[in-house]
Amino acid sequence: MNVISHDFLDANRWHGKVYGAGWLLPKGGMREVIEPATGTVLATVGFGNAEDITQAARLAAAAQPGWAAVSPRDKAAIFRKAADHLQAHFDDLALMIARETGGIIPKAQHEVREAVFLFQLAAGLAVQSPGVLLPTTPGRQSYARRVPHGVVGVISPFNFPLILSLRSVAPALAVGNAVVLKPDPQTPISGGFIIARALEEAGLPPNVLHVVPGAAEAGEALCSDPHVGMVAFTGSTAAGRKVGEACGRNLKKVSLELGGKSSLIVLEDADPEIAASNIAWGTWLHQGQICMSSGRILLHEKIAPAVIEILKAKATHLPVGDPASGQVALGPLINARQRDRVHAIVTETVAAGATLEAGGSHDGLFYKPTVLSGVKPGMRAFEEEVFGPVVNITTFATDAEAVALANRTEYGLSGAVISPDVGRAMALGEQLKTGLLHINDQTVNDECLNPFGGRGCSGNGGRVGGPADADEYTQWQWVTVKNEAPRYPF
Repeated sequence: MNVISHDFLDANRWHGKVYGAGWLLPKGGMREVIEPATGTVLATVGFGNAEDITQAARLAAAAQPGWAAVSPRDKAAIFRKAADHLQAHFDDLALMIARETGGIIPKAQHEVREAVFLFQLAAGLAVQSPGVLLPTTPGRQSYARRVPHGVVGVISPFNFPLILSLRSVAPALAVGNAVVLKPDPQTPISGGFIIARALEEAGLPPNVLHVVPGAAEAGEALCSDPHVGMVAFTGSTAAGRKVGEACGRNLKKVSLELGGKSSLIVLEDADPEIAASNIAWGTWLHQGQICMSSGRILLHEKIAPAVIEILKAKATHLPVGDPASGQVALGPLINARQRDRVHAIVTETVAAGATLEAGGSHDGLFYKPTVLSGVKPGMRAFEEEVFGPVVNITTFATDAEAVALANRTEYGLSGAVISPDVGRAMALGEQLKTGLLHINDQTVNDECLNPFGGRGCSGNGGRVGGPADADEYTQWQWVTVKNEAPRYPF
C-alpha cells in the first residue's frame, strides 16, 4: 500500500485534534477516518461537539478584527504562500485525497490544482477595490464599501472536499472574515486539515481559521452561534433545508449549494460516440457522487438504440477498484449506507419496468457502472438524485417533450444539450430552469471563475465563485462624510 510520509501530512500532528490556535484536543473526542477502498484506518482526528464550535466561534470573532486590519498585500502574500505549499506537495496531497474520498488519482489531482488556483484567486480578491464612490450633494462625500460579516461558518461535503471547502474558506478570509470550517467527518483531512496546514505554514494568524470536524450537533451549533454572521453550506437538499431553517431563525445570511437532478439532452443529430462519451463522463465520474452529475439522460428516440449499445460496452469494460492503484476508472462509494441506497433505487426502478442494460451489482462498496433504459416519470431513478454510477435513460420525440421532461423536477442545478445545431441547442437550453447551462458538453463543469449555484431544491439562488465572491462574503455599508456637521432646522 502507498504510504503518506511527508511531514506536511504527518498524521501525528492532528491525531485526536482539531485546528484553531494550533492543533488542539477538542471536548467532543476522537474519530477514525476510514479509507473506503480498503476499510483501513487512515488517521484518528478530533471530533468536535457543540461546545467546541461555540469556543471556536468565540475565538474566531476575537481574532477577526486584527485579521481584517492586515494590509491587503500581506493577506495576498499569505494566500500565495499557501498555494505554493499545496503545489510543493502535489503528489502526496493527491494520493491522500484519493485514499480518503475513494476518488481516482486524476480526480484527486484536479482537486489539488483547483485548490492552488483558489488560493491564487483569493490573493487577487484581497487587493480588489472594496467599494464605490457614489454621487451625492455638494459638500458631502458618499461611498459604499464592502465589510466582512465577521465570522463565516463553512459546512462542506465528502465528495470534492478540498475544493468545496476552500471555495468558501479562501474568499471569506480574503475579504477579512475569520472562518470556522466544519468538514464532513468522513473526509476531514482533505476537507479541512490540508487547508489548515497550508495556511499555518503560510503564516495565517492564530484563530483566524478553525477546522472542527463534527456531526449534525456541530453544524447546528454553527448555525445558531451569535458570533457567526454567515453560513456557507454545501451538501444534500435534506440537510440544506435544516441549515436554512436554523439560519433563518437566527437571522444569518446563508448560502445553500445543494443536490441536483441534472438533465443531459441529446438530440437526434448528435454523434452517438460523442454523446455516449459525454454521458459516461457526466454520470460515472467519481462514481456519480457529484451534485452536477448527469442524473437524467434524455435521448431522442432515433439515436437512443445506438447510444445505449455504446454505453453498455463502456460499462462492461471500465475497471472498478482501489483508486490508489492508479489502474481504475471508478473507485468505491463513500460508505455502505450510500451503496445500499443506490442499489435500492436501481432495483426498485427495474421492478417498476425499466430495463437493466448493464451493471446493477456491487462488490463491497464498489458499484459497477450501471445503465438503465426505459426510465419513466414516477420511477425512483427518474425522480431522485441517485449519487451513484447510474445512467438513467429516458427517450423523447420532440424538443418540447425534452424540455418538459428536463424541467419536471424540484431541482435546478445544471443542464446540458448536445447537438451540432448550436442555435437549436441554445434555444432549447434557454428553456431549462437551471443555474448552470452547457451547450455541447455534459453537466459536470466548474472553473472557479464562474458564479456557481442552482435554483429550487438545488439552492437558495446564492452564487459562489468568481465575480460573486466579493458580494457573497461581505455586506454593503453606506458611508457619508461632511467637513463639518450642519445645523438642522429642528
